[in-house]
Amino acid sequence: MNHLTALQSLAAPASKPQRAKSVIYIFLSGGLAQHESFDMKPDAPMEIRGEFKPIRTRTPGTHICEHLPNLARISEKWSLVRSLTHGTNDHSLGHHVMLTGRSDAPLGFDPGKPKKSDHPSIAALATSLLTRRKDNLPPAIVLPDKLVHRTGRTLAGQFAGTLGAQHDPWFLEMSPYHPEHYGAYPKYLFHHERGFETDGTLRFQAPHLSLPQGLTLDRVMDRVSLRNALESQTQDLTALAGDEAFDSTRAAAVSLLGNRKVHDAFSLEKADPKMLDRYGRHSFGWSLLMARRLVESGVSLVQVNLGNNESWDTHQAAWKNLKGYLLPPMDQAVSALIEDLDASGQLDDTLIVMGSEFGRTPKIKSISATALPGRDHWGSVQSVMLAGGGIKGGRVIGSSDKTGGYPESDGQTPENLAATIYEALGLPRDLMWHDFTGRPHTLYMGSPIPGLV
Repeated sequence: MNHLTALQSLAAPASKPQRAKSVIYIFLSGGLAQHESFDMKPDAPMEIRGEFKPIRTRTPGTHICEHLPNLARISEKWSLVRSLTHGTNDHSLGHHVMLTGRSDAPLGFDPGKPKKSDHPSIAALATSLLTRRKDNLPPAIVLPDKLVHRTGRTLAGQFAGTLGAQHDPWFLEMSPYHPEHYGAYPKYLFHHERGFETDGTLRFQAPHLSLPQGLTLDRVMDRVSLRNALESQTQDLTALAGDEAFDSTRAAAVSLLGNRKVHDAFSLEKADPKMLDRYGRHSFGWSLLMARRLVESGVSLVQVNLGNNESWDTHQAAWKNLKGYLLPPMDQAVSALIEDLDASGQLDDTLIVMGSEFGRTPKIKSISATALPGRDHWGSVQSVMLAGGGIKGGRVIGSSDKTGGYPESDGQTPENLAATIYEALGLPRDLMWHDFTGRPHTLYMGSPIPGLV
């Protein structure tokens, strides 16, 4: 038995080389409608196909929604998976499934609140398993906010769960929560029932990393050195106090103060005005520009929540809200991100993934006699877009049936999508993670989606 570990190591398949240095996981909370985005059904009856028309992309035979013209123009740089499927139509469990890459509900899952028994999120596993840089930059960051339901409850699946709270990803909360606000403020702020909204109190608040007046970085580092000298004498007591998570956060904060490149990543006021115009002067554009600058500064995984409060939950007024408030800022910001990374030569090193907690129902319906129609929750199939990180553009993996309701070919799972992310980050397929009790767990619960690379 004393040779077992070494023999298992020799028998394990060799890990593939890392394809990407970073991953940007764009999450559209609420459920992107596949019929109104990347998997249109123009030949289906009106109650299925909806109001929007398809347009050609630069990829022969691939058509997408008319309100995604910028992405259509650069389709050779991205690919689609039209057959991702899981078994829940519930928002809370759907978030948990797609943010953790696990289709199964954890024991004791509570849609009302995150629990220690939840599966760890992809971002938390990246935080735990990726090598922490010497400058203590966190491996994974989530921005611009935590995902919060309009009732005020924080959605499960975003945190470390059984991995242990010390491995929670960093949350940069720059976007104020409001139970009645949706979309990309200020230009695209809306309410599902009332349409366009205005609110002069909303501010995209990038982290302020400057030092108080009169306190120089040298003085800070002197104080840090003194603190380290004192704390080295009480190391055992600190360990007994369970202070590891606090210490790592404090060390990272000191590093952020001393890292000019990171300073610039957080300073949108220093961004080129032309760049701001390209991404869009709204919360979607600001968030993706922030993500782009963070991966440039060395963060391995950035999860970007485009729309809190389930903004993409288009039960009613679906076509009005998608056309007016949701698709335009997403199309602008995501296409700018892809083109920006491509122009700088960094697209091959950065995997971009965009998906939701689920898709929408094939059949259109109204939630009331007075509401404009929309579509309900639908976990059976959704479309996911991927670009960069070694992904070959212009490809379509899998298909849905003629109503856009179920996978017809090459069905894929959240486990396979998570495996695609892990492989892009260079995490070996035989890698294990350990929960807070010390029990080992397999990282790869599926296989990377074939045909993308």
